[in-house]
Amino acid sequence: MSTRLKRLITGDPAKGVGIAVAAGVFLALTNAFGSTTGLGLRLAYWVVLMIVAGLWAEFCMRTIRRLPGMERSWLIRFVVSVLVIGLPLTVVVWGVTGWIFYGQAYGPDMFPGLVWRVLLITAVMTAIGMAMEPKTATTHAGEGPPRFLDRLPPRLRGAVIHAVQAEDHYLRIHTDRGSDLILMRLSDAVAELEGLEGAQTHRSWWVARDAVQDVKRGDGRATLTLEGGLIVPVSRRHARALRQAGWY
Repeated sequence: MSTRLKRLITGDPAKGVGIAVAAGVFLALTNAFGSTTGLGLRLAYWVVLMIVAGLWAEFCMRTIRRLPGMERSWLIRFVVSVLVIGLPLTVVVWGVTGWIFYGQAYGPDMFPGLVWRVLLITAVMTAIGMAMEPKTATTHAGEGPPRFLDRLPPRLRGAVIHAVQAEDHYLRIHTDRGSDLILMRLSDAVAELEGLEGAQTHRSWWVARDAVQDVKRGDGRATLTLEGGLIVPVSRRHARALRQAGWY
């Protein structure tokens, strides 16, 4: 079994192979393309095709998610994903389905009709996949300085923020000039950190992406080593989203 398929199965079965198989069964039972072949062949064809399509979709969505600006607009990412995933799949369906069901290739006149059906199926599957993505609070680099900088204690003004750590009702701000405490909730701090590229890696940690020097993984968990040697945990809840965003 390929590494990618293992990740798809073990990472989130409902989002991976389970959804692909369910979609394949649905297409076979509803005879989506009007085939005259038996149910067994339709099941085999559609289930295999949907698993392959799921692997292709995961690769595409992971790549698209890393493109500048995609994390900021759900709609733009959705439209781009549907087109990038669906158009190549349309070519595959057009080139293969006729041979499987009718023993001969589809003609060019069949292609336009296949496009909207494949894109519709792709849109539904993409929407399900995006809705089930793990939610991780992320911040993005921007033109203006983040509001959070105004909360830095006087001795840390002008320092580069590496991480923010929740400690009871306080936050410890880790910078290139040392650390200090302020009274604030982490959720509020993340909102005010917009303007810096970073993400929440744990319920108690936000990390600046540029501060990450090394990543270590083991036993299903990961830790980030930041500038200055600070070790930050990555929880299971946030690991997949960070991995998909290219953090490691």
